[in-house]
Amino acid sequence: MKEKNNNQNKKSIWGLIIVASLGYFVDIYDLVLFNVVKKESLESIGLSGAMLEQYDVSLFNWQMTGMLIGGLLWGILGDKRGRIQVLFGSILLYSIANIANAFVDNTTTYALWRLVAGIGLAGELGAGITLVVESMEKEKRGYGTMIIVTFGALGGVAARIVGGKGADLAQTLGWNLEGWRMAYIVGGVLGIILLMLRAGAFESGMFKQMKESSVSKGNFLSLFKTKERVLKYLACIAIGLPVWFVVGVLINQSHKIAPYIGVIGEVKVGDSVMWSYVGLSVGDLLSGVLSQWLKSRRKVVFIYLGFLSVTVGIYLFNHQISINTFHLMCMLLGASTGFWALFVTIASEQFGTNLRSTVANTVPNFVRGATVLITMGFVSLLPYGAGIACSIVGAICIGLSFIATWYVKETFHKELDYFETS
Repeated sequence: MKEKNNNQNKKSIWGLIIVASLGYFVDIYDLVLFNVVKKESLESIGLSGAMLEQYDVSLFNWQMTGMLIGGLLWGILGDKRGRIQVLFGSILLYSIANIANAFVDNTTTYALWRLVAGIGLAGELGAGITLVVESMEKEKRGYGTMIIVTFGALGGVAARIVGGKGADLAQTLGWNLEGWRMAYIVGGVLGIILLMLRAGAFESGMFKQMKESSVSKGNFLSLFKTKERVLKYLACIAIGLPVWFVVGVLINQSHKIAPYIGVIGEVKVGDSVMWSYVGLSVGDLLSGVLSQWLKSRRKVVFIYLGFLSVTVGIYLFNHQISINTFHLMCMLLGASTGFWALFVTIASEQFGTNLRSTVANTVPNFVRGATVLITMGFVSLLPYGAGIACSIVGAICIGLSFIATWYVKETFHKELDYFETS
């Protein structure tokens, strides 16, 4: 009987991992899709020249603003109402936003649905990671989070493929739709299908126990009650900054950096994104395996930060390269940011059950939101040259991450069934 229960428990945990992985796949698909189809979609609704450049940035910022709001909203709800409700609520919201995005015809509604999509996208990863780390044995939970992020990163590859072939897909289905509109519909439909497959997902046992207690749940302000807690929280955020320096600047602004480094051939942001997410998926897989082997999360983050520093240097100062070599560099940059899974796992393991969802949702989304500041820093320094701009902003992000990783405690063997009470 005990063996039967263990097998059922393993199947249930695998069900959770699969649902969270598929959810993060669709999450990344939508997150990346705007950068793939932004030029086509903005031209379609009548923008060109300076106006196109303006809304290229502002719509992305609306999406990131939504993620900041959503990170706080879903995080608190996850600790108060449950991780499962947040997981599926966020998937439903960004699925609706995706479908609605396919029918916008002006910048106002486009911005509105990018904001709503951002709010929805903010909840899935944190809820999925929290569920898995609270449901698996401490020695194996790293494998669970590794699978979620490794598979999810492939959503970026899917976004590039569907974004480029959306018109062909619409034609095959007999629909009179532009390619970018079809690509948004695909993202929405994938999310709806995922919700239909949610059977078997179960709530975290730690949350169920906490629900019966009188402890304060999801109190965001309690993160700032003590110096130790606030420094630990800020350190968790700082660890992830280099990932979105790479995504937000080196990849999303690759068409602006390419002339500086002398890339021979046309650089398309969609291709840069695709190759970086191929690398990210490989990097997440390797970092997860390495952390289980070394029985440490911090050591692997240090290794990846060193790898990233070298890769950024090669990317910025290896002049006159072919487009194929450039795509290889994008893939290596993606691989060097493959500590994203470890970063989110570290954050979720630093705090008690009554604040874990709040932290696991706000930390990665505050990092994503910091992309706005990172990009602003890059743009303000651009008159001095793309190389100098990237070097300064990158050095700050990577330096802060090194310091933060040194500051936080190792959590590989940490028991998570406790509350933050002071």
